[in-house]
Amino acid sequence: MLNAPKLTGLPGNLIYGTRLEGFIPRGAELLRWFTVTSSHGFAIAAVLLAASAAATAAGVTAYLPMNLEPEIERQIERVLILADEPILKRPFSVELVKLALPQACEVDRPLCTRVSKYLERYSRDYAVTHASATGAATHAKDNVVVPNQHGMPVDSDFELSAIAYAQPSDYLLVSAGAISYRGRTTPTGSAVSFGTSWAQLDVGYRDHWLSPMTDSSTLISTETPTTPSVTLSNYEPLTRLGFQYELFLTRISSQEISYNGVRASGDPRIFAAQFSIEPLSGWSIGFNRLLEYGGGAGLPASARFLARDFFVPSGASQNQGNQQASYVSRFIVPAKTPFAVYFQYAGEDNEDGGSYLLGSPATSVGIDFPRILRYFDLTYEISEWSNIWYVHNIFLAGTTNDHLVLGNWGADQRNFNDGVGARSQMLRVGWEPSFGGYLEERVRTLQNQTYFGGDNRTYVATPAPFPYHRYYDFTLRYSRPWNGVVVGGEAFGGRDVDGKSFSRLAGFVRYGGDARTRDESPYSEEDDEPQTADQHGAEVFVNAGVNANKVRTDLEKGIPITTSPLGYGPHFAVGARRAVGTSNDLGVRAEFDQIDDHLLIGLRVVDYRHRFDGPLAFDLFAGVARYNVQTPATSLYGGAGVEWRDILPYWDLDLDYRYGQNLARDHVLASDVQGVRPETFFKIESTTLYVTRRF
Repeated sequence: MLNAPKLTGLPGNLIYGTRLEGFIPRGAELLRWFTVTSSHGFAIAAVLLAASAAATAAGVTAYLPMNLEPEIERQIERVLILADEPILKRPFSVELVKLALPQACEVDRPLCTRVSKYLERYSRDYAVTHASATGAATHAKDNVVVPNQHGMPVDSDFELSAIAYAQPSDYLLVSAGAISYRGRTTPTGSAVSFGTSWAQLDVGYRDHWLSPMTDSSTLISTETPTTPSVTLSNYEPLTRLGFQYELFLTRISSQEISYNGVRASGDPRIFAAQFSIEPLSGWSIGFNRLLEYGGGAGLPASARFLARDFFVPSGASQNQGNQQASYVSRFIVPAKTPFAVYFQYAGEDNEDGGSYLLGSPATSVGIDFPRILRYFDLTYEISEWSNIWYVHNIFLAGTTNDHLVLGNWGADQRNFNDGVGARSQMLRVGWEPSFGGYLEERVRTLQNQTYFGGDNRTYVATPAPFPYHRYYDFTLRYSRPWNGVVVGGEAFGGRDVDGKSFSRLAGFVRYGGDARTRDESPYSEEDDEPQTADQHGAEVFVNAGVNANKVRTDLEKGIPITTSPLGYGPHFAVGARRAVGTSNDLGVRAEFDQIDDHLLIGLRVVDYRHRFDGPLAFDLFAGVARYNVQTPATSLYGGAGVEWRDILPYWDLDLDYRYGQNLARDHVLASDVQGVRPETFFKIESTTLYVTRRF
């Protein structure tokens, strides 16, 4: 993990020398809003700030803009993977990236040179850190928005953004900024930050992204215009476990609220938090919570209610507000070709069997190769969510802001307030051509499910789902530095879920930073030879074998539970691991099994192995399982196993026991049993014998 030293002169973001009309909210309004939000849990900020100031701690940090300069943001993501830094949230702090550079430079010096040059703009007491102007020719209908672009519609023929800062001391940073496109200007990047590396308080228009995913954050993302918030977080990991936290409170746009027979318009509040640890180098794991509450119609909105709602997710909490949660993890494999594997498992409310089991699950997984064949990089991500995501029976516009979902962009590709489930995929390939610059190709696809349609705020299946088309879009972007700026062009086009095409052909120019600064960069572009990564005992493997299984099916309360006879099926898996001690390994794995004539996909988020002195090893693992029955059944699973290593060179023999608890599928089909409970539960036990080939 990274341990931040004391910062000196590292600023953040503010537009200086000009004031643009409407960019900064009126002082009285912001003060009133801050006073209200402070009464709902942020009084603790003063305590934490005082405690951290009493100890030796670094000052505040700036945060890099999100989804405004995709070419440099991609370079920074690559640096963090090469530096063995498993990030779980965005935006990135400047200090995190600066500390990652030396280790990443040992692997890819030219990449470090470019990122280091970019960060030089943050080495003064005040400066412009971002400015971009885009002009576009567009074709679009029905207000289709560009995914993750702060609510910008495809048919906007311009986009302007700027951020700058002033930092009078190490512990105070004032920033101002804005994003403007057709029909809207939002003061994104305008904030006041004060505190220390252990407890930094940001008040203003700061973006949030509580996910390791780069394209499809389930709970909160940049799909909507930035909302005003109060955020308390640390960027320097605490304790040897690398503990990090982020808590923020914000208010979203007005919507209709229905509670206890009373309907009223109100402004719901969103409270969200992430807690994470990095117990081992290259691996981090965390937990997110998001609560939508208050706003009117008699809904409770006190600090006491918020605290109870946060810590007791069942019971009254499910009837007086809207809640989401997720588990997140990121694992870096420092192989000869390094890569990162990351997960997010989210749920609406909780499931039968315990509050740690998430209901109506949404699962996301991604893999990111920061360097392939020297000049290429590649990312692939897939997300799948159940019905009723982003809709609600109390907040009648659900978790949306200005009719755009707070989370996954794919959920905006449906009729508003239709809680249909869906699956999205994204493939991105980057190339650094010999003639210079950076070329990026990205394709997205989305398929809404056909089992659900209409207004489902009552959570009842309807017999006639809307005939959605498959959504897809394609982006081709090229950019390169030129005379102190970055110039480039982008082609974006596709088809929406109504079967209508859209396109956007744009050219842009961005501020490229000064040619040099008062602090010379320690990295040189002269050394362009790729280096060899420290592989930390990393290895990739595949295995194949056979499983013996039983499935326990609980259709509905009052219907007898059935257990299938002992069955057998094939097993296949692919995974990777790295050494985390002299006798311990940690890894990730994707498993594919035939269980009772259905496919079971298991994602081992944690795959631990202890090697004894002889050929034997012991395994413990846990993750997420998806059972492909009539509609997917998903939940957590875990198990243990033994391994006989090197029965032949590079070959192992393994025996595992796996247990999946309460894999749940919602009753959304006309043929489903209808009763008091809206889910069927499966409990799956299996024993697997297989051989493993290591590479």
